[in-house]
Amino acid sequence: MTGLGVTTVSRALKDAHDISAKTKLRVRKVADAIGYHPDRAGVRLRTGKTNVISLILDQTDKVPEFARRLIVGISDVIRGTPYHLVVTPQSRSDDPMDPVRYILNTRAADGVIITHIRPDDERVHALQKSGLPFVAHGRCLSAPDHAYHDFDNRAFCEMAAKRLIARGRKRLALLSPPSEFSYYQETLAGLAAAAQEAGIPFEVLRGIDLDSSSEVLRQAGMALRHQDYVPDGVICGSELCAMALIDGMIQSGLDVGRDIDVIAKETSDLLNFTRPRIDSLREDLIVAGQQLATHLLDVIKGHDHATLQSLSDPIPVWRNEI
Repeated sequence: MTGLGVTTVSRALKDAHDISAKTKLRVRKVADAIGYHPDRAGVRLRTGKTNVISLILDQTDKVPEFARRLIVGISDVIRGTPYHLVVTPQSRSDDPMDPVRYILNTRAADGVIITHIRPDDERVHALQKSGLPFVAHGRCLSAPDHAYHDFDNRAFCEMAAKRLIARGRKRLALLSPPSEFSYYQETLAGLAAAAQEAGIPFEVLRGIDLDSSSEVLRQAGMALRHQDYVPDGVICGSELCAMALIDGMIQSGLDVGRDIDVIAKETSDLLNFTRPRIDSLREDLIVAGQQLATHLLDVIKGHDHATLQSLSDPIPVWRNEI
C-alpha cells in the first residue's frame, strides 16, 4: 500500500534513525488508515519484550478516584509509546507478594508500578533482586535508592497542623494511616514538628485509622467528645474518612467549625460539595501517575534509579477564614 519494501515499512514503524521523517510519516498515515497494530505475541517472541506496564493496585481504597486519576496520569505519559497499561488488582487480605511473583515468574510485564509501600517492603527487595524495572508510589525506607514518586505527607501534616493552630486550636489529633505503611511515619513526624513548635499537645486517635469502615469512623466521631482527651482540631488523611468522622461529630452535638475543626487530605472533588465546609490539602494523583510513568520509562531505558525520585507538594484548599 505504501509502495515500500517490508523492511523499510518495519523500520519506519519502529522509528529507526536511518529512515527519513517523510517516509515515517507516509508509513504512519497508511498504518493509521487501515488500523494496523503490531501483533504483540509476535513482538514478544521476537524481542522478549511484552510492551506491558503493570500497575499493581490495592483494592481497599475507599475513593475510586485514587485509581482513576493515577491511571489517567500514567496513560497520559505512555500514550504514543509502545507500552500498554495492565492493572493487576491486589487485596490487602492476600499476600502482597502474589502479584509480583506472578509477573516475575511469567515475565508478564516490562515494568511494574507498586503502591502502598511499607518501610521494609519485600516487594521492593524482590524486584530489585530480579532486575525487572519498577517504580513505587511511596518510599521503602530499607532500600532508599529505588525509583519512586511520593506525596510529601510530612509537609501535609505540618501544614495542616499549623493551619489549625492559626485558627486557635489547642488540642490536636490525627486520624492516621495504618501504621504498617511508610507514610504513617512521615505523617506523624509532620504533626509532631508543628505541635512541638507551638507547645501544644497532640494524639493519634486510638482504635481507628484510614482503613476503618465508614460506620466505625462515624461511631468514633460520636464518641470523641466523651474521651479523656477531647481534641479541637483533627487532621485526616482521606476526605471520605473525614466525612464519616464529621457525621459522627455532628450527631454528637459538636459544631464543626466552632467547637472543632477538621482538615483533610483530598484526592477528589468531594469536599467541594459537602457541608460543613472544611479546609483541605490536595494530592494531585494525575501528576503522581505522570511522574510514576515517566520514572518507569527512564528505569527501562537504564537510568540510575537513585536519580528518579520525586515528591509532590500539598496544594492548600482553604475554604474557611482564619
